[in-house]
Amino acid sequence: DKMPPPRGGELAAPTPALTIQQVIESHHRAVYRYAFRLTGAVADAEDLTQQTFLIAQRKLDQIRDPAKADRWLFAVVRSCFLKNRRRRRPTAAANLDMNMEDVAVEPPGDEAVDREMLDRALDELPDQYRLIVVMFYFEEFSYKQIAQELGVPIGTVMSRLARAKQRLRQQLAAHGSTPK
Repeated sequence: DKMPPPRGGELAAPTPALTIQQVIESHHRAVYRYAFRLTGAVADAEDLTQQTFLIAQRKLDQIRDPAKADRWLFAVVRSCFLKNRRRRRPTAAANLDMNMEDVAVEPPGDEAVDREMLDRALDELPDQYRLIVVMFYFEEFSYKQIAQELGVPIGTVMSRLARAKQRLRQQLAAHGSTPK
């Protein structure tokens, strides 16, 4: 009736299941920063972040490799962002079964270019350009990966990124800050 214990290498021990608490604690800051880059607004980024973790809570079993959870979460953020943009209405935020105050969140901020100017310039980009800039520079996706994720030809990705960079340079130059 009882199966014998596995011998050397026959069966790998199952990886322990992730909890939503672990996912939120490990990835909240990165997800929020990504959402902020896409939306350009704190309230929208907070809503998008919460929406992402609600989906993660329902579909936690889809994260097969905990080391790649951030990629999966970024894909959820992107998908929610695009769906919300198509609707052009605010998305209601719901509460998770945990206190989000327990998760440390710092407002977005880096070095290089004046952060506020860059955020404003990104926010002024059309969605199709902003999304590609964020995927390329902040998620470090290749042209091919972006094309696959968005379902567009690689040439479209390259031309949109070139146009977006040109617009960003113009906007930053107009505000007295130039990217390095």
